[in-house]
Amino acid sequence: MEGRGFPLRQGGAVRNNSGMEQLMTQSTVPLRTPLFRGARRLRIALVGMPNAGKSTLFNAVSSTAPHTGKLAGTQRAYGECTVQIGLDEASVIDLPSIHTLHHPAPEDVAALKYLLWGDERPPVSAHEADAPPAPFAPPDLIVQVVDATALASHLELTLELSQLGRPMVIALNMMDEAWDKGLHINVKALSKLLGMPVVPTVALMGQGISELFTTAVAAVRAGACPLPQPASKHICDSLQPLSRALNLPEIHSAFCVPHALLLMQFAAGDEYFEDELRQHFPHLLPELVRLRDAAGQTLPRTLEEELHADHHHRAATLFEAATRIGAPHEGRGWRYWLDELFLHPQWGLIGSLAVFAAVLFVVFEVSGWLDQMTTARLIDALAPWQPQSTAGVVGRAVADGLIGLTGIVVPYMIPLVMLLVALEESGVMQRIAFVVDRGFHQVGLHGGVAVPFLTGLGCNVPAISSAAKATSGRERVIASVLITFVPCSARSAIILALAGKYLGATGVFAIFALTIVLIAVMGRLLARRRRELGPGQVQEIPPYALPHWRTLLAETWTRTRDVLTIVTPLLVGGSVLLALLNHVGADSAINALLTPVTTWWLGLPAVLGVPILFGVLRKELSLVMIYQALGTFEVGAVLDWVQLMTLLLFLTFYIPCISTFAVMLKTIGRKEALFSVSLSVGAALLVSGAVRVLLEGVRWAMAQ
Repeated sequence: MEGRGFPLRQGGAVRNNSGMEQLMTQSTVPLRTPLFRGARRLRIALVGMPNAGKSTLFNAVSSTAPHTGKLAGTQRAYGECTVQIGLDEASVIDLPSIHTLHHPAPEDVAALKYLLWGDERPPVSAHEADAPPAPFAPPDLIVQVVDATALASHLELTLELSQLGRPMVIALNMMDEAWDKGLHINVKALSKLLGMPVVPTVALMGQGISELFTTAVAAVRAGACPLPQPASKHICDSLQPLSRALNLPEIHSAFCVPHALLLMQFAAGDEYFEDELRQHFPHLLPELVRLRDAAGQTLPRTLEEELHADHHHRAATLFEAATRIGAPHEGRGWRYWLDELFLHPQWGLIGSLAVFAAVLFVVFEVSGWLDQMTTARLIDALAPWQPQSTAGVVGRAVADGLIGLTGIVVPYMIPLVMLLVALEESGVMQRIAFVVDRGFHQVGLHGGVAVPFLTGLGCNVPAISSAAKATSGRERVIASVLITFVPCSARSAIILALAGKYLGATGVFAIFALTIVLIAVMGRLLARRRRELGPGQVQEIPPYALPHWRTLLAETWTRTRDVLTIVTPLLVGGSVLLALLNHVGADSAINALLTPVTTWWLGLPAVLGVPILFGVLRKELSLVMIYQALGTFEVGAVLDWVQLMTLLLFLTFYIPCISTFAVMLKTIGRKEALFSVSLSVGAALLVSGAVRVLLEGVRWAMAQ
């Protein structure tokens, strides 16, 4: 059923009132109803034989902290989480592996009970002391995860599951391995034969997962159950008397299962169903057993053996009808090898590191060159202007603020954002997000925030804006707070300028390594502080594509425009405030007030109070003010290696800049923005002070 739809703007041409053309048209995205959200969200059970990739599929879409438990009366664990599927939501349950529903192992019976009844007790189980197998309702749909390389054996379980009377979708997993083995599976033919959707997937690499869950939601809306898959005619004929004897209203009311399932389970001698019949219908059981024995006497083998052989034969027939075995496929296109680089569980990390290296190259090489061509020349041109009057000082401060803005946007922000947008448009970033998703789960986030974190290496301002669009609620707060600890280009420039010169490569590596550790620790703590869980995400793996220049420019403007509306007035205003304080000689009073922090706790000269405090205007200003406060460009002649490391750590973890704080006010609110400031100040004081004590101890030990 389709609703009215949501209007979206896409490409096309219309004229505005001034006659200028704008690229804009109205189109709609159909709204499928009813919406499955909140209390009406779907319940999807993942079922499969061992090693089919069921848990891999669950992990690919799960929330950052899925609920886990054990099926009642067993040691078999299940996982459950809420997953966002477009506008719909679903509770996805990862059930323990099941080999068969006919003569299931004792611990498999609990999984079968859940698939049949969930937490709803049928009359036949009222006498059981155990709780329901799982604390949630039965599934609206079953997704069977099938190993495409062993399709025939998995189809036997498919035939059994089709008797449960619930909508089903087949996730035909490991299609890449089937391709390598020369298995040509006709997915459309298999779907038609089974009467249920079949979606090819490679769960390990995220391929086909989005289509799988979209198909699952559509199957529930359609209310379509699998086609009946009856036994062979000679078996059905022999079971007719038993079928009529079991087809009683009181039996169906007691078991609440489809008649075909009850018939086959009893005919096969299933212990659970036979025992329940013995307890609840003892007067009927002798006749039912007699009819079962009579059915077996008309067959060439015992009824149980005949059912098993027929089951195997029908699965093999389905396999042969939908599969052609040929030579292993040879020759791989460039898309395959790129997917091997970006989606493979191990190689994907190398591909992600390669993209990370490209981002660093842009930040430190391309952006550095652009900085020299733009900002550096503006600074040199303005250097002779040294006004002494108050009006002149204010004018110079305004010019400095605008130059600072140019220094943020032109060399660092625009190239980096354009690179990341190009990677997104090409489909690369979505693959990186899938690979790093499990790692980000450790800090309460999804892999979708990988792009904002990379953007943060250039500037935290567009990074937080990007994170706000990619996340919501709890995850938005955690992502925004953690991004403030990502060393932006300004902080990285200070680290490279001072640590690279006086502490060497070891010092630079130590600072960046400590930053990664701090982000991981902070993420774990924030995830515990904010315990409400967001839903899992079905990450789409789009096809590779070349970025379109119009989209590239439009998206770059969208992600950087906050700089003009929010950052510019604050940067200019902060520059004027700092200039006026210096003009009236208030810097000495500020240094005196900050002595407990600079001298007593950090062990630094008192004159560094102003550079530390007003580094919140822009981090590059800290380096310039440090030179001015110490009266020399040779910082190493005034500060020893312990003081240098302490100073750099404090500047790295201290409040990034006032522009970042302004964007946080807009995206996560005043309360969380102030909390982030408190957290960064506390972390900067704690880490730099602790490292200072540690390094002083090392220096003392070396001197002994």
